Amino acid sequence: MSLISLASGYGNFQPPPAAVARVTALLAGGKLPASPAEGLPELREAIVARYQAQGTSSVLAPSQVVITPGTKAALFALLRAILRPGDEVLLPTPNWFGFWGLIEQVGGTARELPLSAENNYALSPEMLAEAISPRTRLLLFTNPNNPTGRIYTHAEIQALLAVTSRHPQVLVLSDEIYDGICFEPAPVPTLLSFPDPHNQHLVVNGFSKSLALLSWNIGYLVAPASIAARCAAQQFATGGAVAVPSQIAALAATEEKPAITATLCRQLLPNRQLLLDFLATLPQALPHLPGGTYYAFPDLRAFLDPTLPLPAASVQLVARLQAAGVEVVDGATCRAPGFARLSYAVPTSELQQAITQLGQVLRPTDSQ
Repeated sequence: MSLISLASGYGNFQPPPAAVARVTALLAGGKLPASPAEGLPELREAIVARYQAQGTSSVLAPSQVVITPGTKAALFALLRAILRPGDEVLLPTPNWFGFWGLIEQVGGTARELPLSAENNYALSPEMLAEAISPRTRLLLFTNPNNPTGRIYTHAEIQALLAVTSRHPQVLVLSDEIYDGICFEPAPVPTLLSFPDPHNQHLVVNGFSKSLALLSWNIGYLVAPASIAARCAAQQFATGGAVAVPSQIAALAATEEKPAITATLCRQLLPNRQLLLDFLATLPQALPHLPGGTYYAFPDLRAFLDPTLPLPAASVQLVARLQAAGVEVVDGATCRAPGFARLSYAVPTSELQQAITQLGQVLRPTDSQ
C-alpha cells in the first residue's frame, strides 16, 4: 500500500504563469541585476503598495521591509533581533510546531496560552492581560492559524491590541503566510491595518502558501525601520540577498496577488468540501469549520486508546493512520494531542483514496 501524505505544508499548485514569464524574460536577458541584502527596491515597494491598497493605518515605507530566504528565515531574523535570553514569548496554542524551535534557538522561552476547540480557539483580552508579565517581550500569533484554520477578525485583533498597547515593551508578531487562503466573506485582517503608536507591530509573510511559489525560497518581514535595519544587517553578514530570480517571481506574484489567490481558492474548494463532508460523519470532530488555510484540524480523541496517557495515545493513533496508508501531522506537535492536521491541498484522487483509508480506522465504533 502506498502512503498518501496529508501532512505536508506544501500545496500541489502550479507556479503563477505571470511569475514564470517574468523570470524567463529575466534569464533570457543575460546578466542578472544585483540586489541589496534587504531585497530589490521594486519588490519592497510592491509589497508596501499591496498593504497600502489593503488600508494601512500609518505610512509604510520600503525601509521597513526585508526580503528573506523563506518565511521561517523572516521569523528567525525578527526573533533574533528582538529577544534577549530569558524573554518570554506568549504563544496561543494550538500553533505551528516550528515556533518552539525558533524561539529556543535565540534563547527565548515560549509561554503557551492554551485555547479550546469548543469556542473556536478564541483568545480573550482578559486571558492575554493576565498572561503578560515583566518578562513578556512578544505575543506571537498566526492569522489564519496553522493548524486550526481559525481566522481572527478585525474586532478580535483590535481587542487584543488594546491590551498590548498598555505594555509598550511587548511587541506583537503576526505570521500571515496563509492570508490569501480565505473562505470567509471578509478578508483576513493584517496587523499592519491597525494603529501602532508605540512601534510594536511586526509581520512576516511569504509566497509559497497563498501565491503558489513553492520551493522558490522567499519570504519577507515588515517591522519598524530600526528593527528591519538590524535584520537586514544580519542577513548581509550571514548570507546576503535572496536570489534575484526568486525576487522577480515574487514581484510578479505580488502584482497579481488578487487573481492568484482567487484561483487557488477556487481550486481548493472541491477538495475542501470533500474533506469536510467526511469529517462531518465523525463524532464531534470539527465543531467549527476552518475559515482559512488548506488544513482541517479535527478532534480525534474519540478514537484514542483510553488505556494510554494522552500524548502516547495521540502518537499511537497517528501510527495507526499511517499503517492504514495516510500520513498526518500529530496534533501533539502543535500542543493539541488527540487532534490531527490534515491537508487537502493534494490531488483529488489522492484525497479520495486517503478518506477511504482514514475511514478504515476512524469509525465511531472504535471509540466504544
